[in-house]
Amino acid sequence: MTIPARCTESRQRGSKLNKSVLPCFRATGVWLALVCASACTQAQPRDPNVITLAVPTSPNSFDPRVGTDEISQKVFHLVYDDLLKLDAQLRVGPGLATHWEQPDAVTYLVHLRQGVRFHDGHELTSADVVHTFGSLIDPKFVSARRGAYTVLARVEPVDKYTARFVLKEPSGSFLIQLVLPIIPAGAGNELRTRPVGTGPYAFARYAVDDRLELVAFKDYYQGAAKNAGVTLKVVPDEIMRGLELKKGTVDMVVNDLSPDTVEQFREDGSMQIAASTGTDYAYVGLNLRDPMLADKRVRQAISYAIDRQAIVKYLRRGLAQPAVGVVPPASWAFASDVPQFAHDPAKAMALLDAAGYPDPDGNGPRPRLRVTLKVSTNEFYRLQATVIQQDLRKVGIDADVRSYEFATLSKDVAGGNFQLVTLQWVGITDPDMLRRVFHSKQMPPSGFNRGFYSNPEIDRLIDEASSATDYETRGNLYREVQRRVAEDAPYISLWYKTNVAVAQHDLTGITLSPVAAFTFLKDVSRRAAME
Repeated sequence: MTIPARCTESRQRGSKLNKSVLPCFRATGVWLALVCASACTQAQPRDPNVITLAVPTSPNSFDPRVGTDEISQKVFHLVYDDLLKLDAQLRVGPGLATHWEQPDAVTYLVHLRQGVRFHDGHELTSADVVHTFGSLIDPKFVSARRGAYTVLARVEPVDKYTARFVLKEPSGSFLIQLVLPIIPAGAGNELRTRPVGTGPYAFARYAVDDRLELVAFKDYYQGAAKNAGVTLKVVPDEIMRGLELKKGTVDMVVNDLSPDTVEQFREDGSMQIAASTGTDYAYVGLNLRDPMLADKRVRQAISYAIDRQAIVKYLRRGLAQPAVGVVPPASWAFASDVPQFAHDPAKAMALLDAAGYPDPDGNGPRPRLRVTLKVSTNEFYRLQATVIQQDLRKVGIDADVRSYEFATLSKDVAGGNFQLVTLQWVGITDPDMLRRVFHSKQMPPSGFNRGFYSNPEIDRLIDEASSATDYETRGNLYREVQRRVAEDAPYISLWYKTNVAVAQHDLTGITLSPVAAFTFLKDVSRRAAME
């Protein structure tokens, strides 16, 4: 299943470093002093064959039907296997299933690998698949994932190694919903605290808010892991995660260090750094019910005003790339030829003139127009909002930046109580996300079209893409949607996040996927342990 997208706020800055914010781009002296002090302390001895990662929070649940938080998802990568899985281009391919057939528009026959074993020793069969997906369409089972399976009418066994999925209507995006971990037949609530899967690691022990210990599963169908196990150590504070790396008490941190901290490690050379293009997408959302923002020329002017390259270079420390739309570059459906709004203040001001917002006093202090930009209280995104504010001021737009706790921000956005807002979608893996955020029928409370964008031609193209079942047709339609949406500018794209792992130099086999799945850990080993 698609990793649920979640919103976090974001913020940008201009092409030249403003001296007033320059200190924010440097690690503090306190951090450096702590690092130096910690490097002199004696690290506690650990099993060199166990790979330890620092993570910011504990997993909420070990049941993949229930747990939707990011750390739970990472655990699922290690303990379970998906029925189908995504390749490097985010296309659906074989996983626990070797292949599938589609005898008609609403039926899928999924054929399982034979000889795959769960950690409890029993062989994977269609009964396990039926139980996993059957529970998600059971009205008595409570799960936030149920909404993704409303199109599924039933799932049933055909034989020991074949399961039949029958839909209520054709759906081109249904296959990606089979990218879901398979649990044992009959498993219930006990799975939330003690997971049993077919993955490369088996559950060993868990201390809440401290650590989760997993051991390599010797009977894993793709071959045993190259290490003895994986430990996820809960370290809530980012500075402390950096210190744990310095001390050698953890081996790796993936995507849980700030760009400034990563840059410090890059400069001092004390750690190896692995990176890959990611799927997280940062943007400025616009409320098109606002009369001023309903004018496409104003939206395009705001987009021309923002310097994405400077944000990527200075705020993100190069750990991102300028974005052009919701669909990530790694996707098979990505459109590289969409209209782009490179930083051009002159064009921004010309568009504002055309829209009826001339500069009232030339180079004087009076603005052309005023807007309110809402952000979260996260320090990075507040800084980014300050940069956006500076960029907009240069073209005559006075932006009032207001920061809120994320729960309050989310409520305001869902209720349409905003003009501009900086947010982030995380883990976009299917171009059907275009339907969820831009189709007119997806306006709250039904979906994520929280900017109230409406374009009948976009609706038509998305509907055709959603019902198409072949990649070529879907891809062509989704790319046309991206081109037209980019021109309309209901979102102002900021950047795509770069996945980054900071690790000890003696580790090998670190390879990050676009979604930064933890499955790569089974291939990680320590040089000293191999000698």
